[in-house]
Amino acid sequence: MDEPGRNVFEGDSFTIGAGAVVTPDYSGSDDYVIAPIPAIRGRIKGVTINTRAGGAAIDFIPDKRGAKIDLALGPVATVSFNRTRKVKDPVVAAAGRLKMPVEVGVSAGFTVNRVLHDYDWMTFNTDVKWDVAGAHDGMTVSPSVSYNTPLSKSLLVTVLAYARHVDDNFGDYNYSVSPVQSEASGLPQYTGKGGWDRAGVGTLVAWDLSGDLRDGGVSLIGVATYSRMLGDGKDTPYTSLRGSADQFMGGIGIAYTF
Repeated sequence: MDEPGRNVFEGDSFTIGAGAVVTPDYSGSDDYVIAPIPAIRGRIKGVTINTRAGGAAIDFIPDKRGAKIDLALGPVATVSFNRTRKVKDPVVAAAGRLKMPVEVGVSAGFTVNRVLHDYDWMTFNTDVKWDVAGAHDGMTVSPSVSYNTPLSKSLLVTVLAYARHVDDNFGDYNYSVSPVQSEASGLPQYTGKGGWDRAGVGTLVAWDLSGDLRDGGVSLIGVATYSRMLGDGKDTPYTSLRGSADQFMGGIGIAYTF
């Protein structure tokens, strides 16, 4: 690739974006809704900010230019809207809404640069978070791996795989059907526990409208994921009787990098 006058992949830069996704109404639902989605990513004086679903993570370890391995460590904070608002399914709606959790914790990982050629990279990351809002009062562990490569000067493709492990508090809060909920909804009583509750794969495509990703500017974004509910996330009546273990998400958006 010819070197541009400025490379936003090196030095300070900031990306803001917005779009819309078609996503399950709740975790395990077979009803789908359209939801807005914001996105931010930035690197300022060695500090990197990355978007998370419902939040963001900050990496306080500066990357060294030309390094083979870059380390990442910092705080992460997210909120979850799972069944906190009105859902389409009348039976699940009758079971009542959940309180919104606010999950904070630590994000750690590393990136391997120049994996197959001079312009690609592969990232391994894990977020460990605890609810601090008194919703489920539990802990989640979310490992992920992604591979990023340009297919041309204007086209960047990311493929990723991810999973989530939850503790008993999270499993009970999100997947149990209590006697009161059973009476209100007609669903059978169920006691949810912890374990691996979700795993998935996905892809993200960014197309730079100027013809060169490295000079920043406006890009069009497309994203698609498939995930599978596991364990009590799959066996709960909210999924097994009223929804589907197969979860799809797709969306489009626009981003500006400067």
